[in-house]
Amino acid sequence: MVLPTYNEKDSIAETIRAFDQLGIVDDILVVNNNATEGTSDEVAMTTAREVLEPRQGYGAAIRRGLAEVDTDLICICEPDGTFNPRDLAKLLPFTEDCDLVLGSRTVSTFIWDGANMGRFLQWGNWGVAKTIEALFNTSYLSDVGCTFRVVSKDLVPGLLRDSRVHGSAFGLEMLMLALIARDTVVQVPVNYHPRIGTSAVTGDTRTAIRLGFQMLGIVLSMRIRPPRRRRRATARRGQHEAMRQPGLWNPPEPSDQSAIGRKHEDADSAPR
Repeated sequence: MVLPTYNEKDSIAETIRAFDQLGIVDDILVVNNNATEGTSDEVAMTTAREVLEPRQGYGAAIRRGLAEVDTDLICICEPDGTFNPRDLAKLLPFTEDCDLVLGSRTVSTFIWDGANMGRFLQWGNWGVAKTIEALFNTSYLSDVGCTFRVVSKDLVPGLLRDSRVHGSAFGLEMLMLALIARDTVVQVPVNYHPRIGTSAVTGDTRTAIRLGFQMLGIVLSMRIRPPRRRRRATARRGQHEAMRQPGLWNPPEPSDQSAIGRKHEDADSAPR
């Protein structure tokens, strides 16, 4: 679990404890990105460990976190109270088949009263997501800014090598790099709660608009001149297909079925 923090002093300890209480998280890493004074004191009262990333920006913090952990799956989440840690149970089942499992905050059913997801942000994220669908022929997308996601460790070397964004658009860049490399991606609706404290990005409309245009610029630039991202030989879906090869995942042939039947007949006729 990678938790980047800048202005989450009042919510980070509770978030850490909630993930810890799930009983399925092996390592919780807090990336202190020049966080508010007192944040480290809050982290010290929990089971999480902490590292300092002095380069300012969400992307810089996440890249530091990805470089520091060594688990098969890495969950990324912001510890600002907007996400429900129990929703990790929604994301994990899809990791059997997908390299990158993204949360989506734009499904109205899961947006709680008071959450900072008005129509402007909803439709803005939806619009960029549909642009990606059209330009890159992807699976269904509805949100490009959700920071609750699970990443396979197989993606980490390529992400660290190819990513360039230090700021808030890194989440989109991660998605785009995965799509260009033909990694398997799926999106799952998650609960979205009111934030504890004020967001440095979506809390200001002008900043959110600038971020939206930056995201569109990233999408269009990657469509025109995609980075030369090396594709992995076997993605998770490919691994499952490989298991179907003879001797690994092979259902009994008709001749095998008859042999099994003869064994049962022999067992029935044997002396008791």
